[in-house]
Amino acid sequence: MKRERQAEILRLIGAYEIETQEMLLYKLRESGYDVTQATVSRDINELGLTKKTSEYGVSHYTRASRARSSQFSNIFAETVVSIDYAMNMVAVKCHSGMANAACAGLDIMELSYVVGTIAGDDTVFILTRTENDAKTLCERLKQLI
Repeated sequence: MKRERQAEILRLIGAYEIETQEMLLYKLRESGYDVTQATVSRDINELGLTKKTSEYGVSHYTRASRARSSQFSNIFAETVVSIDYAMNMVAVKCHSGMANAACAGLDIMELSYVVGTIAGDDTVFILTRTENDAKTLCERLKQLI
């Protein structure tokens, strides 16, 4: 059921400019999936969906490009020492002088649940919307290193 639903989400964001989670929820229900807002939010995170602006100025969900994902993975694999979170903040420890590169890679991903990032010399702090988002991001980033 989950795979089919997530496949439908990918089909929907390819066919329509889905601007909000509510719009995606509505389209999923039209397609016969009785889901909650929380389920849609988790699916968006698991699929790694990001938002981009169309040529008409509409911000909508899309899949992160493979080139960006690959570039981000390479930056992280080479620069990150450790990752941990507390509440809704993720701390990424990097080799000295590499935090800005790691942070820029993260910013490229345009993750909807990331409120903002800040980088020092060897540490990146990432503010997420919820503690669950921080945990999800932490797990996702750990897979990259």
